[in-house]
This record gives sequence, structure tokens and C-alpha cells, in this order.
Amino acid sequence: MDTQTLAPQNFEERVVWVALTWTYVFYLCGALYVLAPVIAWVIVLRRFGLWIFDPDSGPAFRRSLPGPVIVWILGMLVMLLALWVGHVQQELGIAKLIKSSIGWAKGWALIALFLVIGCMNVRPQLVYRATNIVCLQTMILAPVFVFAWLAGLPQTPYVSPLKLIGGPGPEFFAVSLYEIDPGSGTPRWRLFTPWAPALGFVANIFFVFALREKDLRWKVAGIAGSILMILMSQSRLALVALVGVSLAAFFLARMTRPGYLVAGGISLSFVGLLGVQLVEGFERFWSAFRAARADSTRVREALARIAVDRWRSEAPVWGHGVVERGPHLVEYMPIGSHHSWYGLLFVKGIAGFLALAVPLACSFLDLLAKAQSSALAQTGLALVILLFAYTFGENLEILAYLFWPALLVIGAAHCGDVEDRA
Repeated sequence: MDTQTLAPQNFEERVVWVALTWTYVFYLCGALYVLAPVIAWVIVLRRFGLWIFDPDSGPAFRRSLPGPVIVWILGMLVMLLALWVGHVQQELGIAKLIKSSIGWAKGWALIALFLVIGCMNVRPQLVYRATNIVCLQTMILAPVFVFAWLAGLPQTPYVSPLKLIGGPGPEFFAVSLYEIDPGSGTPRWRLFTPWAPALGFVANIFFVFALREKDLRWKVAGIAGSILMILMSQSRLALVALVGVSLAAFFLARMTRPGYLVAGGISLSFVGLLGVQLVEGFERFWSAFRAARADSTRVREALARIAVDRWRSEAPVWGHGVVERGPHLVEYMPIGSHHSWYGLLFVKGIAGFLALAVPLACSFLDLLAKAQSSALAQTGLALVILLFAYTFGENLEILAYLFWPALLVIGAAHCGDVEDRA
């Protein structure tokens, strides 16, 4: 597909194209955390205004919002409700309630907003190409980041003044050249993300996109760049997801084909015969996986225990309303961090837990059915599986400003009539 065909053709595509292809420019300005909420709310509110004041301005959506997207909207509104109820029950005050509501608008709300934008006239192939350009830029800039480590330059040269706007922490506005893993003493890189595992998350999304690129040169650039980012991040979950997500999506998208059903039956027979050896092999893999960063594993498990115990005993339905710092045992990390489900239970209770679980399940089932005959739905299915996998290693709310391109494609996949336009 040539460049002219992929040139942005409307307001939404122009915004998406600039936001993605200028990723490193916005990163150097410390503006990425601010950029995503701005473009999400501007696009949606602009389209809403046109719908009210100028109904004949042109088609806003390919068709009416599909059911799973509506479920996501309702789920994110339940997140806001849980936040309000939690603040009231914990008597946190109006000031914290307002601050947390703004945080919701920059976090959970983005998931619903970008899914809605994905139902607009934004072509998935444009998103694929834009992220492949970021992958190429990464390969070009990678020697600079490696040289910074070899030369002993400061790990974080500066933090953008935009941190005054407010956010989860200064790392969201910092320019980082490299970082040293405290456990192994080896360097790792996070590039335009707040921490190295988040880079692995984004790189996996870009890898899924690269597989769908139609131009061979850009496909190669996208695959090479995304794998490079995963290796630079040294993220265990990213390495597992790189293979596991693609394989899972591949077989799930073909589960109704007779040949794959037969192959699956035969495979299950071998699994039954080799069950003991497979279990032992998995236990060895899991032990090695945990031992790769023993300190990180210890902190994560302790955070999980604290989150579950305090959720169950103190605020089971609506949660505590806000994140709290943990004790010295967990190096003062926020309770429930590094895990979306534990974090939701602690902050928003079972209401928040279900507000994410139900929409994720709806998206998975809808795209699983459509993936049997739609290439775009197969891409969306892979992205949903990836998001689910990362709920066990990251807080989706905090990283929504980074993985929004995946939400665009998932929204388009739910619409189901996009692939011919891409």
C-alpha cells in the first residue's frame, strides 16, 4: 500500500498520525502523558459538538457503536462511580475527590474514549504504518541510548516542567537515557515509557501491528524495531507475550476449521500422554521465570497479599478510593501496583474488578467469533489477549496513555466492517 493511500484523510486520522509519528518529539518534551488525554477528549467532544450543531457534517462513525464498546463505556463509568463512593465512604474530602476524578479522566476514561474513536473513520492500516515508523525511529536512535550507558552519561538528564500538571510520578515526564537494574546491575532501557516493562508492553502491541502491515519493507522495520524494544526492556513478561499471544490468537482464530480441530485433538492426546513431563517442565520454567528477578517477584507477591487482605477486611465492595503507599517490606511501592486486578480490588473493590472483567470478557467473546472470518478481528483478538495478559503485570489505568493505539484497532475490529477500507 503506497504512502499516498495511507495519508491522513480526515481530522481524526491527522491527529492520530501526528501523535504517533512524533512520539519521540513529544517524549523529549515530556508531553506524552498529557498528549493522549488531550487528543482523546478533543476528538470525542469535537465529534459530539458536530453531531449536535451540524448533523450534516459527514459520517462520524462507520455504524452505531457496537455492543462491546457500549459495555466498555458503562464499565469505565462504573469505575468513576466506585471512585466517588470509595472517597465518600473513606471520608477523603472534596479536594481528593476532584483530583481523583481528573485522574480517572486521564486513565480509565481513555480506554472507552479511544475505543469510540476506533469506531470513527480511522483506518487500522494508518495506525499500523505510524507505529512501524516509530519502530524504525527506535532502531535509528538505539545506538544513542546504548552510547549514553557506555559513556556513563546521567541516566535521567532532565524532567519536563509539564510535571506541574500532575501525574502518577516524575518518571512520566522524564527523559531517560538508560537505567541500571538494581538486582542484576545490568542496563535496561525504557525509552519513551515510564519504566522498562511498559516498553515491552508497547513493543508487543507494535509487533502485532507489524504482522498486519502490507508493505514488506515497513513490516520488516516494524518487526525488527518491536523485537529490539522488547530486548532492550529485558522484560520477562514481554518475552513470554511475544510468542504466547501470537500463538494463542493464531489458534483461537482458527478453532472452527476442521483441520485445526483435528490437529488440536491429536495435540491434546499427546498432552495427556506427556502430562507429567509437561507439568514438571512448566514448574521448572516458572521457577526460572521467578528467579530471573527474585527481588521484583518478592515485592510483587507481597504487594498482592497486602492488597487482597486489606480489600477483603476493610472495603470489599467499593474499595479504598485512592492508592496508598505500602510498608518498607515492599519498598514503599503503592499497594496493588504492578497488577490491575489487585489494584482494582484495593482501590475500587469488587465493583471496579467487575467493571474491567466484564468488558474484557465481552470484547474477547465478540472478537473470538468474528476472528473466524475477519483478519481485522484476529488482530483485535490478539490485542485483547495481550491486554489481559498485562493486567497481571501492569496497571492498565496508568498506561492507557501509551497503549491507546491498540484501543483504536480493537474498536475498529468490533465494528467489523473496516478491513475492506484499510
